[in-house]
Amino acid sequence: MSIKHAILGALSWKPTTGYDLKKFFENSAAMYWSGNNNQIYKALVQLLEEGLVTNEIQHQDKAPTKKIYSITGKGLNELKQWVLAASDAPEFRKTFLVQLSWADLLTEEELLAVLANYENEVKIQLLIHEENNRRGREYPSRSSREVILWDMISENIISSYKNELNWIENLRQQLYKKGLFEE
Repeated sequence: MSIKHAILGALSWKPTTGYDLKKFFENSAAMYWSGNNNQIYKALVQLLEEGLVTNEIQHQDKAPTKKIYSITGKGLNELKQWVLAASDAPEFRKTFLVQLSWADLLTEEELLAVLANYENEVKIQLLIHEENNRRGREYPSRSSREVILWDMISENIISSYKNELNWIENLRQQLYKKGLFEE
């Protein structure tokens, strides 16, 4: 995902500051890009130069000056063209799978510990996402369709974690069933 397109998408929802963009990305599982503030501001400068966004300086009493960024018509068109473009197939680049590929080097006890640790990490992420869902996140909701899209994105993420937990349990069962682990 391009940081530029992620920014354009967020700005199509509402004008905002670079700082608020960073917070939005950090709090959104769907916006998996997690750059630092310098990358966001660098991309915003490029988007300004390309005429895809504008900014307005907002002076505040007793607070620092803010730069509020907004998407332009040209920016909306660029975003739409990107959304219409063919998407890549999902990537399954998981460090854990690479580690697991060579886990035959481990003792039974070590492998069980690796599986348990990974399972705990997945459970934590699942709980975080379920709690965020329960609390409700600030997502675009300009139309009923947009609400459904964001709800389904969240459901996709949660179901991925649940599937990963099922897969871990299935892996354990296969190892026990084949007599490769002692019960």
